[in-house]
Amino acid sequence: MKEEEPTDVSSVQLIQFPPPPIKGGITVTMEDLQCLDSGKYLNDVIIDFYLKYLLLNTPSALSERCHVFSSFFYKQLTRLEPANVLSSSCQRQRRHQRVKTWTRHVDIFEKDFLFVPVNQEAHWYLVIICFPGLDEPKVESWTAGSPGEETVGRTEADAEMNCSNSVEAERVVKLLRDYLQSEWEVRRGSLRDFGPDQMKSSNCKVPLQDNSSDCGLYLLQYVECFLKDPVVHFDLPLQLQQWFPRQQVRRKRDEIRDLILNLYRHQQLDKEKP
Repeated sequence: MKEEEPTDVSSVQLIQFPPPPIKGGITVTMEDLQCLDSGKYLNDVIIDFYLKYLLLNTPSALSERCHVFSSFFYKQLTRLEPANVLSSSCQRQRRHQRVKTWTRHVDIFEKDFLFVPVNQEAHWYLVIICFPGLDEPKVESWTAGSPGEETVGRTEADAEMNCSNSVEAERVVKLLRDYLQSEWEVRRGSLRDFGPDQMKSSNCKVPLQDNSSDCGLYLLQYVECFLKDPVVHFDLPLQLQQWFPRQQVRRKRDEIRDLILNLYRHQQLDKEKP
């Protein structure tokens, strides 16, 4: 009798979120769950799962004004170029070509907030692009957070998790500006400048990790806090040092693990229903 090969437990699928028949569900496996252990780095799957969970559990009045890019978006945008591509405009167009289908069902310039998770050299950080389609600063009433009127304008907020190389951060912002320019040209059929004079950028003053492994948790906490109470004032750089207590992030591994296991139990029960 032929012996059965042992099952690779790490590859066992736990959940798909959101579950079918909703399209675009993210599959979480046991191996993904293990990266929530203390001292481990969060992988792309956990980042994308929790960002999707946050957005789907945000009131529609706000969630419809937001777009969260996949963690693979920036990786795909910045793949190494062949050596014979010399023109900067050609490089910009080639980069956009690689990701142009990612927004075929959404006009990002109709959104108020774009969230771009970035991973470089095993370090996660977050870029939030605010009001990318706004022509000029304007005053409007905001009711989802603190009531009252705020002056808002096109800006790009780079919420970094530690004092990383500022030159590299500037490169990330420059590549995203180029992406916005190409996306505008394709989507709107006209030219538009997304340079620093038209769209301000800033490294936000935010709570920082105190170890080498929690950068992904801080990224998720930034997004979670922003979706609960969006920043609507833009006196740069944003002073958000007291945005949330560090203890809140220390509980996040267990909270996300418990969330996945609860979803697993519910999905298993749904499968067992006649």
